[in-house]
Amino acid sequence: MIVMKVKSILLVLLLVSFFVYVSVEAREQKVAISGSSTVMPLAEISAEEFNMLQDNYHVTVTAGGSGVGIVNVVEGRSAIAMTSRELHLVERQRYETPTEKFNVITVGYDAICLMVSPEVYDFGVTDLSAEEVRRIYSGSISNWKELGGPDEEIFAIGRRPGSGTRDSFDEIIMGSREYETPGVSYEAAESSEVKTAIRGSDNAIGYVGYSYIMRGDSKVISLDGIPPTIENIKNGTYPLARELYFITLGRPSPGAKAFTDYVLSPEGQKIAIENGFIPA
Repeated sequence: MIVMKVKSILLVLLLVSFFVYVSVEAREQKVAISGSSTVMPLAEISAEEFNMLQDNYHVTVTAGGSGVGIVNVVEGRSAIAMTSRELHLVERQRYETPTEKFNVITVGYDAICLMVSPEVYDFGVTDLSAEEVRRIYSGSISNWKELGGPDEEIFAIGRRPGSGTRDSFDEIIMGSREYETPGVSYEAAESSEVKTAIRGSDNAIGYVGYSYIMRGDSKVISLDGIPPTIENIKNGTYPLARELYFITLGRPSPGAKAFTDYVLSPEGQKIAIENGFIPA
């Protein structure tokens, strides 16, 4: 009899827990965010804190690239697009209407940082000019010895189409977002993949978002003699500085607005700083 009573009590507790969980899940409104892998770490960390602080909304974050995030917002799959670039003119022309415009909010600053393999850095390649980087990615410089490095073929890593980081890099370094980069040996999906590939190679170069170099385990080089420091990024001295955005189409939903307000609040900006992002 005692065993049966214990089992009955446990069953009741399990049912109560289940219904409480269902009740909370039903009460929370889902807020899906997608887009730039550069912005994603900031959004993920902020979402974890935001989800614990309140139970009106539950934020989920996925990557895919800036372009994917924008399409997801337009098609209603996401409430917010994370982008590491400005909207393209063609995106405004295609998706905006007289009554529904994109709402663009700066949530932080970033820089595209150039990394090289430790062997290349230790050999003495610690600074490249924008012209030298352009020639690497265009394929006209293919060996590190042409830049004062080891006699090794250059393994240049780029990003896949749809990446806001790629768009910004191509526009600033190559001169156009549409520029082909025949010098690229491999196209990575995300900044983390670029970083892993460079650290596992002895002859590589690639570019990543600023937050991916903050732990001090990367060989980051200067561009035109200017290192990607916070001061150089915020004042625009570093050539590959940029803003990071949250984008909605039309007025943001209550959940999207609440989360954006949190990211821009003193608490949210503190999270950004602590995790290697430069606050807005």
